[in-house]
Amino acid sequence: FGRMKPVIVVHGGAGRIFKEREEGSRAGVVRAALQGYGILKQGGSALDAVEEAVRSMEDDPHFNAGCGSVLNEKGEVEMDAIIVDGKNLDSGAVSAVKCIANPIKLARLVMEKTKHVLLTDHGAHLFAQAMGIPETPGEKLITERSRDRWKKNLEPDSSPEEFQKDLGTVGAVAIDSEGNVACATSTGGLSNKLIGRVGDTACIGSGGYADNHSGATSTTGHGESIMKVVLARLVLYHMEQGMSPEMAADTALDYMKTRVGGLGGVIVVSNSGEWAARFSTKQMSWATVKDDQLHYGIYAGERHTKSVDEALTSESEGF
Repeated sequence: FGRMKPVIVVHGGAGRIFKEREEGSRAGVVRAALQGYGILKQGGSALDAVEEAVRSMEDDPHFNAGCGSVLNEKGEVEMDAIIVDGKNLDSGAVSAVKCIANPIKLARLVMEKTKHVLLTDHGAHLFAQAMGIPETPGEKLITERSRDRWKKNLEPDSSPEEFQKDLGTVGAVAIDSEGNVACATSTGGLSNKLIGRVGDTACIGSGGYADNHSGATSTTGHGESIMKVVLARLVLYHMEQGMSPEMAADTALDYMKTRVGGLGGVIVVSNSGEWAARFSTKQMSWATVKDDQLHYGIYAGERHTKSVDEALTSESEGF
């Protein structure tokens, strides 16, 4: 194999993670990171690893992506996803898709099977059918929690912004043994959003970006703010100027906060295999594997470390 030691970093969303959901969020990002790392260890591509990690979190109802996505004003799930290959900047994205279990898989197909980068709504639906992706009834993606949240937000004196803090976009970045980087991000968006609202996740350079010349990043947080500063690309720009991943992430998040008052989080891997997971919100669930060591946390300054073997053992026994 090539010279690089593979690294994967995942996030399960920045915001406020309610106490009763902490365990599930931690377990979910750890599981996703281990699954992505498994692919990298066997010499698999960064692209496959980030897709697999994100698919794992889409299937986990703890996260606002795939099953467990929040509902729009009409009580429906509309999801966005993106994937970028750092080797040649190939990108695929979908927005406002319904009735699909894994939007990230559809984004990958847009990248590989069309001349386009982004398909939306009805067109994305037709493309999914053409690709033979099975339809998942909308109700299957809706959890009791999402429906309760939606109802609460409909009450006249409610402020959906209060609930927005528990966002839970999911994402992954990786570098493989060949030195290629990739990113993937997927989300159900904002609770009670307007029909047809598209956030940062489907937008190249905002929800994610990957370029072998610098690294890869995936973002989470207030989508409109992220779009205004093109957060993912901004982080990589700072790295191109010579900053470490951590410094670049903090600088970009700080700019977003002071310039547009937006909070969020980013995960980063550089083309030399350095990584960072940083956030300006109260919390962000994240996990990373490098050198067969798993690190993960939710709160600022929190960092647990286990060997991958130990983690896989406890994984099979359930957390």
